[in-house]
Amino acid sequence: MSLLEKLGIKHPIFLAPMAGVSTPELAAEVSNQGGLGSLGLGASSVESARQQILKTQELTDCPFQVNFFCHDSQPLDENVAQAWIDQFKDKFAEYGINPPTQLHCIYPSFKDNDDFLNLVLETRPCAVSFHFGIPLPHQIQALKDAGILTMVSATNFAEAKAIQAAGIDIIIAQGIEAGGHRGIFSTKFDASVKTSNLVKLIKQHFSLPVVAAGGIMNGEQARQMIDFGAEAVQLGTAFVQCKSSNANDAYRKALLSKPLTQVSASISGRPARGIINHWHIDVDTPNRLDVPAYPYTYDLAKQLHAAASKHGDQGYGAFWAGSNVAQIREMEASDLINQLVLEMKQK
Repeated sequence: MSLLEKLGIKHPIFLAPMAGVSTPELAAEVSNQGGLGSLGLGASSVESARQQILKTQELTDCPFQVNFFCHDSQPLDENVAQAWIDQFKDKFAEYGINPPTQLHCIYPSFKDNDDFLNLVLETRPCAVSFHFGIPLPHQIQALKDAGILTMVSATNFAEAKAIQAAGIDIIIAQGIEAGGHRGIFSTKFDASVKTSNLVKLIKQHFSLPVVAAGGIMNGEQARQMIDFGAEAVQLGTAFVQCKSSNANDAYRKALLSKPLTQVSASISGRPARGIINHWHIDVDTPNRLDVPAYPYTYDLAKQLHAAASKHGDQGYGAFWAGSNVAQIREMEASDLINQLVLEMKQK
């Protein structure tokens, strides 16, 4: 059975599950047009995640995926955290507020407890995907028993090997071109492989279906990935500009300005590709301080962005985007799916 048959979708096009940007409306539009819609739920509470899933199920009878963060939760080094806070004291003062006195773990991991697992088992989406790592064995087994397909992002050979060994159903091959957070299991190692090379590498050594993710903005690029062996492609940046996404006006404006992107760990504590701004220019210097563990660092970044944006400075926003963002097109999700399908058929 092909991957499309397993998922029950018409087109080999996935919407990337972008936490903070995805909405039930966007997910449903993609699914209703024959792709695989998605909800990025890693930044949501269990109750908020439940409401988003139920709303999506109201808007579409078609399959969609949900996504969670699967990082190894780390304790916060208070000394590192305080040094990080201290370097932004003047900047917070410039915007008229006090810096945080401590950093909080704002995003839990799927592995921390079974609350999100139980939600997935309750609501039964078609598929569930994971970023930053692999669920625990009992969680994988529970999803398998429920007939829910599992997917995990891999950025290198070792991660793909671990994903297949764990019994996961599908590998998301996330290349270095991808916008947003790198799916690396450990922040100590990032092979930074191009999407095309990663697809070829995984197909050469592993038997699982592969979905190519990273730098794909049009149907020609999608077809190339399928020619390399991918069973489907996953696009995120291309859909952020859609009216049904949750991106704010500043984010949308930045996307359409033909920006450049760069990877930084200063925003969240984990490497992520976004539009170049204050973080990349002012913070990411060769002598940058050690970054507190993810997601504690993100707590400060969100507070600083909120303060700065009230003064008209959007330069501390987390405007995630892939390396080919300059190719973005102003189209609604259903039209974009149709356009991608047409372009994929052209030779």
